[in-house]
Amino acid sequence: MSPSLPIRYVEPVFRPPSEAASLILPVTDGCSWNRCTFCEMYTAPQKRFRARDEAEVFESLQRTGERFGPHIRRVFLADGDALVLPTRRLLAILDAIRRHLPAVRRVSSYCLPRNLRRKSIDDLRALAAAGLSMAYVGAESGDDEVLARVQKGETHSSTLEVLEKLGAAGIRRSVMILNGLGGTALSVRHADNSARLLNAAQPEYLATLVVSFPLGDERLRSAFPDWRPLSQQALFVEMARFLDKLELRRTIFRSDHASNWLVLKGTLGADKEKLLQQVRQAIAEPDSAPLRPAWARGL
Repeated sequence: MSPSLPIRYVEPVFRPPSEAASLILPVTDGCSWNRCTFCEMYTAPQKRFRARDEAEVFESLQRTGERFGPHIRRVFLADGDALVLPTRRLLAILDAIRRHLPAVRRVSSYCLPRNLRRKSIDDLRALAAAGLSMAYVGAESGDDEVLARVQKGETHSSTLEVLEKLGAAGIRRSVMILNGLGGTALSVRHADNSARLLNAAQPEYLATLVVSFPLGDERLRSAFPDWRPLSQQALFVEMARFLDKLELRRTIFRSDHASNWLVLKGTLGADKEKLLQQVRQAIAEPDSAPLRPAWARGL
């Protein structure tokens, strides 16, 4: 660890858009699954999965607290699925956060459903009581065929089971769906079954991103050879179908990641018709819609 930096980072470092102001605290490196063919986040050689040594994590927290303690309000546990760690280790980390960063009011993490199936509801309640506030669950799709084609390692029912368990434990859920993941062939069922998943789970937060391949789509096509990308208009058509099928009571919705052509923000269901109107306008009159220019998508 550099004497000038309290935390050792292994580039590239990823976090959800809403964690821009958070302290990024690596407790693992990489992703314990790392087989999803649409994901390029943890494929670099230096991102091979490993759990960080507890002593290093505790030292990072101590040094960060000494330098910045009163100013840090949020902590994001990195990397791809920090909740793979045993409950005992996570509780020890959450305790160290309370001791060294007493001003922290929110702790969050990415979460793979497969890893939380190993934790009991009592485990999750203990983590919530210790300060774990939110889990970002990359559902990607609610359709079993899409999930199988992209080697997600999950099903509609396995994802729903974990979302319900998190909710019962008092941990807020932020669910991510990938617009366009099913390609042209599976677009309709991807939209319909993703909406069905969310209607059943009723998460507190929902975000949509557009599936993107800055490094090329060869990895995806190796397992999904007939995958064809959706055009910009087809992405909007899929989004309109998805929104139309949603029956959410009070979910904060964001579609503002750099990958999205059309920025959408609101609360579902209060703003459902307004959001649908924005998408339908983009379908009917793309030249007059407030679309993000290609250069600004940051991909």
